[in-house]
Amino acid sequence: MSYKTKRIALFALSLPLLMTSCGNKEANSGQAPEFAVQTLQPTRISLQSSYPATIQGKQDVEIRPQVTGFITQLCVDEGATVHKGQALFKIDQTQYKAAYDQAEAAVASAEANLETMTSTEAQKKILHEKGIISDFEYQTAVNNLLAAKASLAQAKAAFAAAKQNLGFCTVTSPSDGVTGTFPYRIGSLVSPSVAQPLTTVSQIGEMYVYFSMTEKELLELTRAGGTLQEQLAKMPAVKLQLADGSIYEEEGRIDAVSGVIDATTGSASMRAVFPNSKNILRSGGTGNIIFPYEMENIIIIPQSATQEIQDKKFVYVLQADNTVKHTEISIFNLDNGKDYIVTNGLKSGDQIIIEGIQTVQDNMKITPITAEQKEAKYQQALQDQRDGNIESAFKQ
Repeated sequence: MSYKTKRIALFALSLPLLMTSCGNKEANSGQAPEFAVQTLQPTRISLQSSYPATIQGKQDVEIRPQVTGFITQLCVDEGATVHKGQALFKIDQTQYKAAYDQAEAAVASAEANLETMTSTEAQKKILHEKGIISDFEYQTAVNNLLAAKASLAQAKAAFAAAKQNLGFCTVTSPSDGVTGTFPYRIGSLVSPSVAQPLTTVSQIGEMYVYFSMTEKELLELTRAGGTLQEQLAKMPAVKLQLADGSIYEEEGRIDAVSGVIDATTGSASMRAVFPNSKNILRSGGTGNIIFPYEMENIIIIPQSATQEIQDKKFVYVLQADNTVKHTEISIFNLDNGKDYIVTNGLKSGDQIIIEGIQTVQDNMKITPITAEQKEAKYQQALQDQRDGNIESAFKQ
């Protein structure tokens, strides 16, 4: 084995003993062991949380037939963009056209009869005033006139109903939007009582996206007070992650929060509105709401600086006499995977141990150094070992 190979082997064997040797050296010399500490300062952080969401048209209108008959024509295709009043389906109008013609004729007949009764009543009135006819005969003419007027009104009502039913044979869109699927085709018999609608017209110029937050999260957002509208106005814009994982290019705004907490899930329903000028979003779709959290003047600590005991978080806080105190802290429910946001238990200016906390005990006295100093000593020890200066390496 060459001299260089022996040095490398010696380096590999001695590296794991570096920190143990340093610790023993400090213990044997009576010097308090060194631990890297961090002085806490308030800072600002941006986090985001994701919530499963469902997408709905701002208004989804079920299109149902108002008359019974066979579908004779599909005026548009599935998924077509339609306008208010545009024809969607046509239903066989044969019987309704016949009823319409009959009602129209009945109106004409009633109008003619009314003219006759009006003329008769006028003549009877003159004769009655001259005493030529009796009161009974004149009153009969008056009653016949009233009956003729009632018959005309009845005929007009029947005509209006027949006209409406005939109009219902052409099913039109009640609003601008996009049509859904067509469960019934040409030749299908439909009626007002069919189980499924003919289709659904969704207004998709703007889309509603529904998601839920836990009661605790909602309290944190609305704790500032004010009216609901003021609270909604203060909420940040949200983003929508689509089913394919991409982020929708338009931002949305939260415009409604349920006033009731679901007792089963412990969550509250929320609604965001997203513009949909390019018709990318479709009613019935799914995605995830990306909700940002902008937090200022907060304390952030490394997760590696904490201990968890019975679902509680603890850190070691450096005291004025260089002893450490095992201190419980509270953290925010969101984190970035590396750090915790401290909501209680620490303040600006506190110093905490950030490395080697597994070997620390409450009230233990230490020699605090910075993380940079710790890293510099470690790197120097490694360099000494690479250079073969084993004795000086273990003095670090």
